Amino acid sequence: MDESACPLPTADPQTGLEALRQLIGQRSLLAALEVMHAEVGDRFQITLPGFRPAVLVGPEHNRSLLVSDRHKFSWRNESDPVVKLLRQGVLIVDGEKHDKLRALMDPLLYRRTVNEHVEAMWRYTDPILATWQEGETRDMLVEMRKVALLVLMGTLFKVDVLPDLERIWTPILKSIKYISPGLWIVWPNAPRFGYDEPLRQLDDYLYGLIKRRRAQLPDDGDLLGRLINAGLDDDLIRDQMLTMLIAGHDTSTALLAWCLYLLGRHAGALNKVKAEIDAVVGNDPPTLAHLDDLLYLDQVIKETLRLYPPIHIGNRRVSEDTVLDGYLIPAETRVMYSIYLSHRHPEFWEDPDQFRPERFDRLERRGQPPLTYVPFGAGPRNCIGAAFAQVEAKVILTRILQRFNLTLLEDKVSTYMGATLEPRPGVSMWVSQRTFGQRR
Repeated sequence: MDESACPLPTADPQTGLEALRQLIGQRSLLAALEVMHAEVGDRFQITLPGFRPAVLVGPEHNRSLLVSDRHKFSWRNESDPVVKLLRQGVLIVDGEKHDKLRALMDPLLYRRTVNEHVEAMWRYTDPILATWQEGETRDMLVEMRKVALLVLMGTLFKVDVLPDLERIWTPILKSIKYISPGLWIVWPNAPRFGYDEPLRQLDDYLYGLIKRRRAQLPDDGDLLGRLINAGLDDDLIRDQMLTMLIAGHDTSTALLAWCLYLLGRHAGALNKVKAEIDAVVGNDPPTLAHLDDLLYLDQVIKETLRLYPPIHIGNRRVSEDTVLDGYLIPAETRVMYSIYLSHRHPEFWEDPDQFRPERFDRLERRGQPPLTYVPFGAGPRNCIGAAFAQVEAKVILTRILQRFNLTLLEDKVSTYMGATLEPRPGVSMWVSQRTFGQRR
């Protein structure tokens, strides 16, 4: 250990007080982190009672945590609700256990495999769009959650959940709330009321799906069949299904809702996306052949992920005393690397708070330092569903904007740190039928 290493810097009393004001006034840890980052720098320690994580920002720290020094950091923290909920899910296990699960699941989420789901993605989107009536208001946060649920369950598990949507809706929302930031951060053993029954209902639903599929002699054509044929027991299969269900659909929900919000705020970008869809796809359902030509839509999605990364902060636990950039981080310290602040770092992004999809033009991206943009992480443990999420977003947004004009009714939306970064109170939009080629 380097004896010259220093403790991480902390905020001075005035900065700490301002961060606390932001935390209480806006009920947002993000706002507090922004204050501390601006005043203290790319590495600092929060010093609240019972909550003293190290916070790291920027590409060099991203490289250390995700690539070069990743073996020094554990994904699993036994006191966190996400571990209690997902148990042995691939997202929150380490070492050989993770590597075996990842090797088993990866082939069903490679880009070439995901590409086979394009038709299914728009077919699972259409039933939700069919419920939208001319001239009504819809909350796109809610609507995109429905779509994301149908798409994920239909493509990865060959289950049409539309008939079960009402039954599983509340249990799913409860499971997301269960792992969202709350009192447990500073009081790990805080009592949690109102969760046992909905979480049991969700378990019963998943175990029922596993039981029915086992009776059908499943093939390896979907993730559920592959997990069964690999010889995993019901509990371990349940853990992977719930991991994909919660982590997969909730991140897509947030991404789609933020995309529609930003397009609703920026009429020029919205019209440009519509024109591109008209020119590339026309009035037909989107196909794999169309997706690579939807260049501006791709830039919109990437810029949305920069401004509002669904997984906005990564949590790790230091497994051994570690020195990063000359600063000592003792073993067992919680480490949070802020994707949100890295994506808005003024040293690496021009006008970092502005919505500028064009910054993701291939020519403009030249010279951008690596790991300044990490919406799906990096290294061997990058997001298992990264390819799925990007293809899915293109297909769903194309299908929506082919068929509807959307008008944002309330642009005073704030970031909410749930299991993902959500727009609150939602994304209220007025919907009207769109005829082919219509601009408004």
